[in-house]
Amino acid sequence: MHLLPWSHPTSAGFTLSGWHTPPSGKPLLHFLHGNGFCGRTYEPMLAGLAEHFDLWLCDAQGHGDSEHGGRFHGWNRSAELAVEAFEAGRGIFGEVPRFALGHSFGGVLTSLILARHPELFQRAVLLDPVLFSQTMMGVMALSELVGLHRRNVMAKKSASRRRHWPDRANAFALLQGKGIFRGWTDAALQAYVDHALKDSAEGGVELKCRPSREVDIFSSFPRRLWPSLAKIAVPTLLLYGDKTYPFVGQSARRLAGLNAAVSIAEVPGGHCFMQEHPEDAAARVLAFLRPGA
Repeated sequence: MHLLPWSHPTSAGFTLSGWHTPPSGKPLLHFLHGNGFCGRTYEPMLAGLAEHFDLWLCDAQGHGDSEHGGRFHGWNRSAELAVEAFEAGRGIFGEVPRFALGHSFGGVLTSLILARHPELFQRAVLLDPVLFSQTMMGVMALSELVGLHRRNVMAKKSASRRRHWPDRANAFALLQGKGIFRGWTDAALQAYVDHALKDSAEGGVELKCRPSREVDIFSSFPRRLWPSLAKIAVPTLLLYGDKTYPFVGQSARRLAGLNAAVSIAEVPGGHCFMQEHPEDAAARVLAFLRPGA
């Protein structure tokens, strides 16, 4: 899979970066990653999809090779900046069919884009999107008022994440089978080590995404999430793992009842099931986006 780098100076004053395949005339697939990761972390799944799509991978603010950009500009603004970068760069692909794919945080951003830009993509797949319930967001909003919003479980896990290792081999060995990486294939973990880490000025390697940025994201929430989800009009498939966070499946079932454009399916694996079973995830995505391909 051959990937070329792109960058876009955004209207928010920082540069977003990412990767795309050389334009070939195939349909174009826009991909957004999960919190703390970057687009190329998912190379094992994306390699299977690259046979059928040209790829546009966008790294969110403070992730991958995108600039940290000061304060986190929020979920909704992040979605709009991804669209801004895509609109600025997609001309080289010509007028081909366009599709969307996103995981976790990136799945939520994708849902916000589908709601606000119904003409941009023909179909979409959301991979274990962290669709916070209205109750969860109410608690988070209250916590924000009293200064406890950075203490929720996901934010605390991010804050305590190790960020530096002597080298990539050491990082691979220490991360393998641990926490969020439990069950990942060796190829998926290697993609994370290769692309979500960078050489450190102090020697060794460190996370490209600062743990503080992960905390920024998990201690905040999208505005108008459920009204936006109700507006999705393009055919959308939501896949969630049978061992993911309980609220993800609960929200998936609620969304399917709320919006007839959205179908759901439970698949084997955890929150990062596409890193545990990348070939299966790619096959499911392809079957929905391009039936009969």
